[in-house]
Amino acid sequence: MGYQDKTARLGGSLYSEVTDRIVAQIEEGTLPWVRPWDNGKAALGLPRNAGTGRRYSGINVLILWHRLFEQGYGSQRWLTYRQAQALGGNVRKGEQGTTVCYVSTQSSLRGSEEPLARFTPREDDTVPTGPDGEQRQIAFFKRFTVFNLDQCEGVEDAGSSSVTTWNKALIIPRANALIGATGADIRIGGGEAYYAPQDDYIRVPRPEHFHEPINWFRTVLHELGHWSGHRSRLDRLPDTGFASPAYAREELIAEMASAFLCAELGIVPTVRHADYLGAWLSVLREDSKAIFRAASQASKAADFLLAYLGEGGEDHD
Repeated sequence: MGYQDKTARLGGSLYSEVTDRIVAQIEEGTLPWVRPWDNGKAALGLPRNAGTGRRYSGINVLILWHRLFEQGYGSQRWLTYRQAQALGGNVRKGEQGTTVCYVSTQSSLRGSEEPLARFTPREDDTVPTGPDGEQRQIAFFKRFTVFNLDQCEGVEDAGSSSVTTWNKALIIPRANALIGATGADIRIGGGEAYYAPQDDYIRVPRPEHFHEPINWFRTVLHELGHWSGHRSRLDRLPDTGFASPAYAREELIAEMASAFLCAELGIVPTVRHADYLGAWLSVLREDSKAIFRAASQASKAADFLLAYLGEGGEDHD
């Protein structure tokens, strides 16, 4: 088996492994972006690297949240074996790591790009030039192993300054600040919540129509997830109707984007659109890469919106 073929197999196995697990969770009625934070040991928030303090993003959020609750860890900080050593400690003997991944890029000939291409180039790989001398960037898939801080000893958490501690009195004012800072056209009233892409506005019922006031903010954040995809912003929204697979994928992106936003704002994410579960399952079963793409786009949407608070532009691990 050639080098690229072997790496493709490894990448493909992780796509299938993660997707199969998420499909099983959804079939059981558990969404991987909605976790029992009130009963967990770790603080609400997005996972971060203990060595850099940077947030993990995309599918890695779902992978690490799953592992966090599966093992009952009390920390949202993760690091590689070498990072643990560099920080003056080590991973305890016998501890099992968690596989996460990222996509990097390499130049290639125009026309040869495959989304999330599953190979890793060698250092001595050369990129041929076409007749017009034009190259383009293609993605390649890499994976590595991280450990939770609870699996380590003697590690000085270099990212501790980024540890989230929530002042509950500031959660709603901060969410209000983000909503206002976007400048989105939000029309309050009526009995339904939705985003109208043609006219670029959000409709949401009045706050008193919600059983819990915080649900108004969860709803607005979900619709802002859609709003971020407008052609004048991230240019992501499909042109198809509500019953299409493309629209189901967009709902999946907005669901995860609002969950990531809520986690960073101190609001416990909840299920907003359970009626799409069947459509999401169909999308994931047909394409093992779909959840990877959707989670990546959800992180981009969350980052785009958090940037209105000056928090969305940081690098990710």
